[in-house]
Amino acid sequence: MKKNLLLLSLVLLLFSCNQKQVKPLTSKVFSTEEKIDSTNIKKLFNSALTDGKSYEWLRDLTQNIGSRLSGSEGAEKSVIWGEKLMKEVGLDSVWLQPVMVPHWVRGNKEIANYALNGIKKDVPICALGFSVATPQNGITAEVIEVKSLEEAKDLGNKMKGKIVFFNRPFDDTLINTFRAYGGCVDQRVRGATICGQFGAKGVIVRSMTNSVDDYPHTGTMIYGDDLPKEKYIPAAAISSRAANILSNDLKQNPNLKFFFKQSCQTLPDAPSFNVVGEIKGTETPENIVVVGGHLDSWDLGEGAHDDGTGIVQSLEVAYLFKKNNIKPKNTLRVIFFMNEENGTRGAKKYAELAKLNKENHIGGLESDAGGHTPRGFSIDANSVNTKLLQSWKKLLSPYGLHDLDKGGSGADIGPLKGENVTLVGYRPDSQRYFDYHHTSTDTFDKVNKRELELGSASMASIIYLMDKYLYSNTPVKQ
Repeated sequence: MKKNLLLLSLVLLLFSCNQKQVKPLTSKVFSTEEKIDSTNIKKLFNSALTDGKSYEWLRDLTQNIGSRLSGSEGAEKSVIWGEKLMKEVGLDSVWLQPVMVPHWVRGNKEIANYALNGIKKDVPICALGFSVATPQNGITAEVIEVKSLEEAKDLGNKMKGKIVFFNRPFDDTLINTFRAYGGCVDQRVRGATICGQFGAKGVIVRSMTNSVDDYPHTGTMIYGDDLPKEKYIPAAAISSRAANILSNDLKQNPNLKFFFKQSCQTLPDAPSFNVVGEIKGTETPENIVVVGGHLDSWDLGEGAHDDGTGIVQSLEVAYLFKKNNIKPKNTLRVIFFMNEENGTRGAKKYAELAKLNKENHIGGLESDAGGHTPRGFSIDANSVNTKLLQSWKKLLSPYGLHDLDKGGSGADIGPLKGENVTLVGYRPDSQRYFDYHHTSTDTFDKVNKRELELGSASMASIIYLMDKYLYSNTPVKQ
């Protein structure tokens, strides 16, 4: 009996020793990689916060060039600026990718007003992108207020000869303000198409914002392919405060007459460029990870948050890699896309050429949500790579990057989507973004230096992890 007990004790002891040998070995391997990654991410943040360049790059872009609507002189200057800056950062190669872009111009400052009880009220207004002009002397007509496209459709011929006023505000209960934007923007995009079919004289739309202020927000609208040109009607946005006042005044006098005048026009397409630069990969250079934003902006402000911040942060990813001697194993490509705001021609051209040249994109990151405090990333990927990215939360959360959720990536990298392509959208805090979006107030002074630099480091960190751990099912060339 004692002999059997002794034998059993020896077996248990050996089993215990083996268990202790295996467990520390596995833990040690994992901890080593995690420690390397954690150290490198800390270096990226330290560099961005102590020696970042993004803020001064943004100052130069916004103060010395300003607005950059596709086809404009500002857009042309920004291409030259972008190419020069990429070369100064020391990317391995930099080139311009030709693309034809729409060329819409605003013309003279828009005018709008109406009278109530003999008192004239001026209304802050701006034409929507791609809208036609009013007649030379403007438009004057009674106003019909609606809250949705469906309500407008139900009016039918009752809107003939009238100005239709779309007044659906943001849902302020939605924490993610991009969801609130998505819940309202259809009235801006398609309102004129629906109302033009029934003979309306024009359309005015409440600005897309949570704020109640005097700044009208522009943005793209479209005329449907099936709508004859003779039924194109002018479309404009009025400020949110003006929308509230007009709505109240219509209750007092439903027959009041609204006047507005705009002189915008669409010119022939113009030549432009995407600006592209890259750091060649050290192990699998045929695999490409892109990071980018859009170089164009609307014409009212300086295009600071939309999307100057995304442009400079994207280039700073490459700058931070070089400064910290991080050599990507895949090719890292930085792209300044042209024409996101009113056509996404640059994105489509880039994806078209990537397919034509049989390029193998395995990942992409877009920054087009402003330069506010980093919150995380949205992921558009297959289930395996989605879980992979979500497993990095432990590394990223110390920097406030808690959100790693399924979602969209961005309009410019979206055309690269594929089963084995992992696309990511940078997601800063959204609460202030629609205060400035598409307005004259989207200026350099609205960008906080530290928030911008934290964003650059956040983007560099996830690109570092994507480059290191992403895999593609496409066979590597021998």
